[in-house]
Amino acid sequence: MKVIAVYNIKGGVGKTSSCVNLASLSAESGMKTLLWDLDAQGASSYYLNTNPEFSHGTKKLFKTRDIGKIAVETGIGGLDIIPSDFSYRNMDLFLDSEKKPKKRMAEFISRFEKDYDVIFLDSPPSFSLVSENIFNAADIMLIPLIPTTLSMRTYSQILEYLDEHRKLPLRIMPFFSMVDRRKKLHLEIIDQARENIPGVLKTVVPYLSIIESMGIRRAPVTVFAPRSDAAAIFASLWREIALGVKIGRR
Repeated sequence: MKVIAVYNIKGGVGKTSSCVNLASLSAESGMKTLLWDLDAQGASSYYLNTNPEFSHGTKKLFKTRDIGKIAVETGIGGLDIIPSDFSYRNMDLFLDSEKKPKKRMAEFISRFEKDYDVIFLDSPPSFSLVSENIFNAADIMLIPLIPTTLSMRTYSQILEYLDEHRKLPLRIMPFFSMVDRRKKLHLEIIDQARENIPGVLKTVVPYLSIIESMGIRRAPVTVFAPRSDAAAIFASLWREIALGVKIGRR
């Protein structure tokens, strides 16, 4: 089982849209896939048109052993979701009260190992005890970046933190998102990053209105517009990720 976190300190970088589309493509490729919507705002849950049968709450969630009561089918074959809950806004407090507070999420995720090939974590935009748990639980961290000065600055801050915690077994895979090729600055920053930042993925996700319409359709672009340019770009991004870390069915 591979655990893939989609993370950035900065919000509004295309994190959730990328997470939802990549999870959908993972399921489409035949892998049993779970998406855990860790953001209290619940954008992934909304995009996947999820209506959980009950409100689990943070404490109840972590204490539950029956994963069948946690994971909800999305209507996309092979893709389940642990929906967001508003109590996640206080997840830091719960984790801080637990033994081994920085590894509690990894222990919880291990319960799903026999049932899923890939788990996606749609992470809240913050540096917190929740994000430290995500760093410890994930095998791969996808970091969407807008090619702007502030976005690249936040990426440097993430790298500084990870450099201080060298024991984390994370594979970092940054990629550019919400790119406007009409903007000279965007193109210049992408060119500079490809020269100076190791591991930047080749696939670039442009700013497209069809991706924004996920909120209206309440579905991934790869589902409601599978022949669109956006769907092809996400498919290219998923192939690059899957080949890079050798993700496949058991």
